[in-house]
Amino acid sequence: MTIQGKNSKVTTNTSTPSVQRRDWFGIQIVDRQTGRGVPLVELKTVNHRVFVTDSNGWVALNEPGWEGTSIYVHISSHGYTYPTDGFGNAGTAVPVTPGGRVKVELDRANVAERLYRLTGEGIYRDSVLLGESVPLAKPVMNARVFGQDTVFATPYQGKIFWLWGDTNRSDYPLGNFRTSSATSLPPGHGGLDPDLGVDYTYFTQANGFTKKMCPFEGIPGGLVWLGGLTTVVDDTDRERLIAEYTTLEGLGKPCTQGICVFNDAKEVFDPILPQEKGEWRHPGGHPLRMQDGKTEYILFASAGPFPTVRVPATYKAVCTPDAYETFTCLADGAPYADADTRLSRGADGKLAWRWTNQGAPLSQKHEKDLIKAGLMRPEECRFRLEDADTGDLIQMHNGSCFWNEYLQSYVLICGQRFGRSFLGELWFAASPSPTGPWRKAVRIITHNDYTFYNPTQHPFMDQAGGRHIYLEGTYVNTFTKNPIKTPRYDYNQIMYRLDLADPRLKPVLE
Repeated sequence: MTIQGKNSKVTTNTSTPSVQRRDWFGIQIVDRQTGRGVPLVELKTVNHRVFVTDSNGWVALNEPGWEGTSIYVHISSHGYTYPTDGFGNAGTAVPVTPGGRVKVELDRANVAERLYRLTGEGIYRDSVLLGESVPLAKPVMNARVFGQDTVFATPYQGKIFWLWGDTNRSDYPLGNFRTSSATSLPPGHGGLDPDLGVDYTYFTQANGFTKKMCPFEGIPGGLVWLGGLTTVVDDTDRERLIAEYTTLEGLGKPCTQGICVFNDAKEVFDPILPQEKGEWRHPGGHPLRMQDGKTEYILFASAGPFPTVRVPATYKAVCTPDAYETFTCLADGAPYADADTRLSRGADGKLAWRWTNQGAPLSQKHEKDLIKAGLMRPEECRFRLEDADTGDLIQMHNGSCFWNEYLQSYVLICGQRFGRSFLGELWFAASPSPTGPWRKAVRIITHNDYTFYNPTQHPFMDQAGGRHIYLEGTYVNTFTKNPIKTPRYDYNQIMYRLDLADPRLKPVLE
């Protein structure tokens, strides 16, 4: 083809032979322990071509110059290893033949097993090109979604209701910044086995892209984030879906906050209770239910992953700020302050941890400040987690806490600030109470200079009596110095499975 210049004619060199379609060659990377394909494995050739495995662990190649030759690929993946040669190269040469298949095994260093990507484009792209079976009804594109941030999910009206924060789209750099949502059928009731994936039915606009679930007309702030998604019953025994909302002008610049409820007729959330910025009496984090005497409560996280706020599990109570209580050792009515904090102690001198509507929520950071000020001893802390292997203190980020039948204990899955990679490490801990004390934790997932934030378990997916739990988080290079964004995976959700019988978790349970 020849282009002579502006407004010139385009001519084709007819002497060039046409390129014939060739059969795709496939490389599958599998977990040596399970034989399952591993997603998010990078293969890089000597001439710097980079390929990343899809959710079945496949890479599909169709390079005419490679046929009949062996191609060396460097192999790397977060939390997985491949043997190195005498020069430190981790990789292997594979013979490329049209229509051929090669399987390569990796060793898993992570305790948790990476299963599949949940959101974005091309989840099973390579499998489709190779003609391999895929579990999803829409394996390569769904609702024109290219990326999604931070997931919340809860059973609602016989389905699983999902929502995400900011959502990238296919046809423009700016996407949906007022929350996206979808539903899926529950596992065992028409939905996929969580071992395979999740088939989302998105709420969409006329153009097929995700619908703005929080239009919130007349409320300032271009971005709307939701959290604390849960269900309650109103006075008419009707199930209601509620959440807390925050509107923002930009990242880290909140404008308003409050409580909202899902409008089933309009299929959007309606704000019903605006609140002052900084108010803690509202849903938050990933809620859990707990019975205390005759009252069923919903517990919420106020700061970090720990559930330190509760409210009776009714629609009326959730919408009544005075019904909220916090778990604290602060003296009644004492706001938190580094210098003049008053702690509540009993006659025996022990801290009086309790639920009260007169206190203020405490966090891991608050406990650290109180220790530094000489007001609290380390052994009195509720949220002071240590690495079970090294004894190092772990500065926790967001996560979730849920009851686990298999362990007969509450299980905490949360991220870490300033770990091996900033916000890229996930930890497991267990406690007989959601309010702790939380003492030891084991690292279950690691990333190489990459972020994996805002993780949560999905209790509705538990299998084998809770022995196998499923958890996901947002994979993105934000908050790192890594300039490389993993194609298709970056800014999307990835699912892991954790076997609670794994002996590497035993130090937490002793």
